[in-house]
Amino acid sequence: MQHLSPDQELCLRHILEWYKKDKLAMQYVTLGGYAGTGKTTLIAFLRKELNRIDKKLKVGFASYTGKAARVLQSKLKEEKAVLKHDTVGTIHSLIYTPIVNAREEIVGWKQKEKIECDLIIIDEASMVDSIIWEHLLSYLKPIVVVGDHGQLPPVKGNFNLMEKPDVTLVEIHRQAKHNPIIEVSIQARVAGEIRVGRYSDTVIKFDRNESETGERMTELLNSYTSDTLILCGYNTTRKRLNAYIRSSLGFESPTPVSGDRVICLRNNHKAKIYNGMLGTILRIERKNDQWYTADIAMDGSELNYSGQISVAQFNADTALNFTENRRLIMGGDLFDFGYALTVHKAQGSQAKRVVLFEERFKKMDDDQWRRWLYTAVTRAEEELYIFPS
Repeated sequence: MQHLSPDQELCLRHILEWYKKDKLAMQYVTLGGYAGTGKTTLIAFLRKELNRIDKKLKVGFASYTGKAARVLQSKLKEEKAVLKHDTVGTIHSLIYTPIVNAREEIVGWKQKEKIECDLIIIDEASMVDSIIWEHLLSYLKPIVVVGDHGQLPPVKGNFNLMEKPDVTLVEIHRQAKHNPIIEVSIQARVAGEIRVGRYSDTVIKFDRNESETGERMTELLNSYTSDTLILCGYNTTRKRLNAYIRSSLGFESPTPVSGDRVICLRNNHKAKIYNGMLGTILRIERKNDQWYTADIAMDGSELNYSGQISVAQFNADTALNFTENRRLIMGGDLFDFGYALTVHKAQGSQAKRVVLFEERFKKMDDDQWRRWLYTAVTRAEEELYIFPS
């Protein structure tokens, strides 16, 4: 265990003790860890130790999004921590199976009656909702839950798997300490403020009083690609940014067209789409006043979405409320333009480049603001550009 930090070793021992002695009485254990603390490294060490205990153990590794699952698989393979009888994929592929019609078209999804693993390890668990969690628990398999307890809680409901982790990682790895995004994330999490400055050529907090700030903002917005996340706080800002970016990309229609980036705003387990998932419209046609029919290539998913999506949702101030807007949204799904997102909606996403507009709600207390800022900057993989309010 010489490659583990002291807090990693402590967490590893706790989880191994749970697995050996307590997993029948306590079905799951939760591990929280800030960005840069080595959660995936610990998962790899855990898998190797479990193999010493039981050579026949089958582990189902799973993440909420397809992209996160691919990243997890790559890191585990680097550590030689995936055995031949293990699986790595999305939570949805682990516990759901497609419903196929006579033409062999997928028309929905249902929960599997059983799953072929002895232990489930969930990564990026902060996005797991109460329905998926109940389905995971129903298999009566022991579960290791791993996530970042510094992030925002889920937007809706009171369910939050990472609210009080059983064990936590807080020590930043020496490799990560030199990462400017990690440096900025620590400022956000601890102080709730990111100092103006150039942390690297691609990690910058701009000064509102500098003449070049406006020019750099325009340049970054005009160079939008699908590898970019534009993040803000207010829905009014999000709508303005979406309109600006669509115009800069040459979209003349105010309504969605083929090629538009969109975001899903409501879970539909049967369609295998989830709140916060991003995609690109492949085909869209107006069916009537209420609905479009659309095919959408969802990021990180092998299958395209096909179905009805609400006309009224595009450019709406917020996600349409089911109680108040039942007539508008019954029988279809909710999507909106997905170029700019509020930080709450971006919780399950990451991108090579993040452009962040700091916007603090008046009702936010200091803890909520720190979590908002920390969640925002940790969406960035390589480039991070922050503009003050």
